Amino acid sequence: MFRKATEADVPAFVDLLKDDEIGATRETANPDVYVDVFRRVEVDPMAVIVVGEQDGRVVAGYQLNAIEGLSLNGLRRGQIEDVRVASNLRGQGIGKQLIEDAFERARTMGCKAMQLVAHKDRKATERFYRSVGFSVSHSGFKRGLD
Repeated sequence: MFRKATEADVPAFVDLLKDDEIGATRETANPDVYVDVFRRVEVDPMAVIVVGEQDGRVVAGYQLNAIEGLSLNGLRRGQIEDVRVASNLRGQGIGKQLIEDAFERARTMGCKAMQLVAHKDRKATERFYRSVGFSVSHSGFKRGLD
């Protein structure tokens, strides 16, 4: 079952973010930071955090942001972030269901395309996204701001 996250879900969602070799070393903020961010996302009509439950336990999640753009005739895009499935449940189809849920929510938000970025070191993640219809169409760049 997928549903809009509540503030009570934040610790479990953060645990999902930490549930791999990359997230384990970068998700180190004070828990209050994540709650503050959740509260800002919760009131943004162009964003939603979703969790997936199994047997009353949060086992998956993602964040979806609708982005307005001038290009492509004013195309509104869905940007999906922080897609996670508990490591012990991967390979069981939960990720595909999660992405389908995101597609439907994006359509409801008026999005006509979906985009995402994935860490270049996550090779299995790239295979997964290709399997659910995404293609590599752009190169991405990131830079921290001081």
